[in-house]
Amino acid sequence: MALPSYERECASVLKKRIREPRRRIQILTGPRQTGKSTAIRQVLRTVEYPTHYAEVPAYAATGDWVRAQWQQARYLTENGATPALLVIDEIQSVPQWASYVRELWDQDTMSDVDLRVVLSGSSALLLARGLAEGLTGRFEVIRSPQWSFGECREAFGFSLDEYLRYGGYPGAAPLVGEPGRWLDYMEEAVVRPSITRDVVALEPVRKPVLMERLFRLGTSCSGQTVSYRKLLGQLDDAGNATTIAHYLDVLSEAGLLGGLSRYAHDLVRRRASSPKLISCDTGLITCVWQSAMGISPLEADRVGRMVESAVGAELLRRSQAEHFGLSWWREGNLEVDFVLEKGGRLLGIEVKSGAVKGMGGLEAFLNAHPNARGLVVGPKGAGWEGRAFSELGTFLAGNVSLF
Repeated sequence: MALPSYERECASVLKKRIREPRRRIQILTGPRQTGKSTAIRQVLRTVEYPTHYAEVPAYAATGDWVRAQWQQARYLTENGATPALLVIDEIQSVPQWASYVRELWDQDTMSDVDLRVVLSGSSALLLARGLAEGLTGRFEVIRSPQWSFGECREAFGFSLDEYLRYGGYPGAAPLVGEPGRWLDYMEEAVVRPSITRDVVALEPVRKPVLMERLFRLGTSCSGQTVSYRKLLGQLDDAGNATTIAHYLDVLSEAGLLGGLSRYAHDLVRRRASSPKLISCDTGLITCVWQSAMGISPLEADRVGRMVESAVGAELLRRSQAEHFGLSWWREGNLEVDFVLEKGGRLLGIEVKSGAVKGMGGLEAFLNAHPNARGLVVGPKGAGWEGRAFSELGTFLAGNVSLF
C-alpha cells in the first residue's frame, strides 16, 4: 500500500489562510506522525510568492537561529514590497521560541513587511507555552489530529476492521500487511519520541518513567473508568492522585491519552470523579497490547472496547474543532458512554459493538435530563428502534451531525 498524495482539510485551510492579507501567524499543531510536514509541503507547492522553509535542527535550537531564518525570509519580500512566506517546522525545539517570534513579528508589523509566517509543532503543549510568553492575539491554530476513518478509507482503502485495529497514523498505513514492521514503526516513530521528546521535554515532569508507564497502562485500559487510587496501585508509585491527574492532562494535550470526567452539574464533583480513559487513537491500543502481551485487539472479548475507544477518539478530535464538552455519565449501575455538552444542549451517546440488549443507561439519562437527545452508535441492525441511530462506520467517517 503506497502513500498517496492525499490532501487533508488542515492543508486546505492553511492554503486559504496564507493567501489572505497578513494578519496572524498560522500554527499547525498535532501529535507526532500525523502528516503536518506533508501538509506543509503540499501547501508550499502551490504558493505564488517566494517561500523560505526551515526545520529546527537539534544542534541549532537557539533564538539566533530563528532570527537568521527570519532575516532570510525578509530578503524575499524585496524590502517589504512583495509578500513572502516563512515556514519553521518543529518550532517547539527552540527554548523560549515564542518570545523570539513575538519580537520579530512585531518588528515586521511596525515596518509594514508583508512576511507571512507558518509555524508547526508536534505538541499542543507549545500553544500553552506560547500564550504564557505573550503571543496572545498574534496567531491562529490549525490542528492536525490522527486521521479519521473517512480519511483512511479514502487515502489508503482501509476497511472498518483495519481502521479499528491500526488507527489513523498515515506513515504506518503502508505497513499494515507486515505486523512486525508496523509495530516497530509505532514504537520507534510514534510512542517513544512522543513521550520522551514531545511530552517530557516540553512540560516539567518530575517522573518521566511514571509518565510512560501511565500512558501504557491507561492505553491498555482505554474505554474503562479507572479510579486514581487504582491507577496509583497498578503503577506501584508513591505519588498522589493530583500528579496522575496532571499527567493525564499532559498526555491528552499531546494527543495520546484522554481522561474524561463524569458528567455532573457541580464542577467540583466532575473534577473529583474517576476518569474514563480514552486512547486518542486505536492504533496506540494495538501497539501497547501487542508490545506488552502479544494480544490481538479484535479478539471477541476486546472488540467492544476497541469500538468504544474508536468512537471516543473521534469525539475527542471533534470536541477540539467543534468546541463542545465531553464527559461520561453514571447513576447507580446505569451508565452512558459519552455525554456531549454545548451551549446548554446535551447529547448522550451509547456505543454498541453488537446487537442491542438494553438501553437502561441511556433511557435513565434522558429521563434525568428531559432536554437532552440520545444517539446509539453501532453496527447495522443494532435493533434499537425509536431513537436516533448511527452506523459505526458512518459515525467514524465524521458524517454525523452532533448538534
